[in-house]
Amino acid sequence: MHSSTAPTVGAPTRAAVCASDCGLLLIRLTFGLLMAGHGAQKLFGILGGDGLTATGKGFAALGYRPGKVYAVMGGGCEFLGGIGLALGLFTPLAAAALIGVMVNAMATVTGAHGLWDTQGGVEYRVCITVTALAVAAIGPGMLAVDRIFPWGKGGWAEAAFAPFLGATGSAIVLIL
Repeated sequence: MHSSTAPTVGAPTRAAVCASDCGLLLIRLTFGLLMAGHGAQKLFGILGGDGLTATGKGFAALGYRPGKVYAVMGGGCEFLGGIGLALGLFTPLAAAALIGVMVNAMATVTGAHGLWDTQGGVEYRVCITVTALAVAAIGPGMLAVDRIFPWGKGGWAEAAFAPFLGATGSAIVLIL
């Protein structure tokens, strides 16, 4: 007896979008677009930002020389990492970019001020770092460009890649 509800052998199956995919999209869009906006403030002086020249002077005051080069790197990682997460595009790499910037910020600016953001501490940067790592580990979901790529499913490799690359990049910047 042939059931009309049984799948046809060899027919492609389409995974249905579920609540977790919508939840991941919400996290990715909110988090990614806010991070991209933060980077755009540094790079382009929009959304209330100071722009590249002023940001470069701020980076130079922190000991990053040439300040403008480091401002491009930091702002670029925030902007492109944020766009990548929002779209679910190259998700592990986007997460690595944001993790690297946040590790660097914690090491040079906020680490000496303790945990809580109200005292200038690392709280906010830890939240960004953990969110980026979690999205890399979980994967961006079905509502993402990456869904067609092997790394678009998340997993242990992606969970290891993002902090490894981010921390390595941060370490190189700190050594320079």
